[in-house]
Amino acid sequence: MSEEATQHEAVETEQAEAAAPAAERSAQLRATSELIAHARAELGRVISGQRQAIEEVLIAILCQGHALLEGVPGIAKTLMVKALGRLLGLGFQRIQATPDLMPADILGTSILRPGADAFTFHAGPVFTDLLLVDEVNRMPPRTQAALLECMEERQVTSDGVRRALPAWFTVFATQNPVEFEGTYPLPEAQLDRFLLKIRMAYPAEQDELQILERHHASSGAGLLEDTAISPVPADLLAAARTEVRAIRIEPELYGYILAIARRTREWPTLLLGASPRAALSLMLVAQAAAAFDGRDYLVPDDVKRAVVPVLRHRVMLKPEAELEGFDADRVLADVIAGVPVPRQ
Repeated sequence: MSEEATQHEAVETEQAEAAAPAAERSAQLRATSELIAHARAELGRVISGQRQAIEEVLIAILCQGHALLEGVPGIAKTLMVKALGRLLGLGFQRIQATPDLMPADILGTSILRPGADAFTFHAGPVFTDLLLVDEVNRMPPRTQAALLECMEERQVTSDGVRRALPAWFTVFATQNPVEFEGTYPLPEAQLDRFLLKIRMAYPAEQDELQILERHHASSGAGLLEDTAISPVPADLLAAARTEVRAIRIEPELYGYILAIARRTREWPTLLLGASPRAALSLMLVAQAAAAFDGRDYLVPDDVKRAVVPVLRHRVMLKPEAELEGFDADRVLADVIAGVPVPRQ
């Protein structure tokens, strides 16, 4: 055999060996890759731009966590959640938060029907798969507190009876970042139950032009009604969630996640740092971030990518830091820079 043929055979062998792990990884994340590709394509037919927000909403679903969507009115927060429900074939309910909303309005109540001799529980809108709470910070504290048990234990206790919520129960809450009149700030206990805080910005000029073109071409019944979203195959979401939870984490990365969470508790510009629940959320979202890159193992960049959306609503700045122009995203970027990256 000639030297050139030997070199060519060696190159082919090296390429085959490099391709084998990639093929193995894609097989291990088959359901996740299929779900992500399908969701991006179908949601992109309804939502123009907002690519990062779409990705983070999908991460919340894959991690079985709740999400707080923050953005000015009219940038498709509600439309995104409704489209997600149709994509996944899940039930959807919407609650419009108002200052006079009572806990029974969302949880349900026991009523005495005509001709009956016993009370019957009438389930509220919280008994659904995807629950959209619009302008959540307009609910009074008592009603906000009613969501705590739902979000953490996925159950409702009424009249001493515990009633389980659907297995896919997920809360997507929205709030306006610039309007504070008539609002009630969310308590730290409730904020800590949101896996992610997703910030939705104005779309780019080209995306906004596409919005105008799509609505002009619609029938007037609504963009979501005109767009026949193709649902994902049955059981694909459950399989994808199992794959994400199985993503490998090396011991050094457990230490890295913990170091970031603990560093926030001693950071000079922060009054309140990340809780143990926040560290757990950071690990889950980092696993989903790895899946979005097609990997079945975690790397430090996955953790860095997860820090801001997971922790921005869980840390509290000192008043003097806010006066100096700091915000949570900026401080968390400094925290990431201040924690040594593990060597692998």
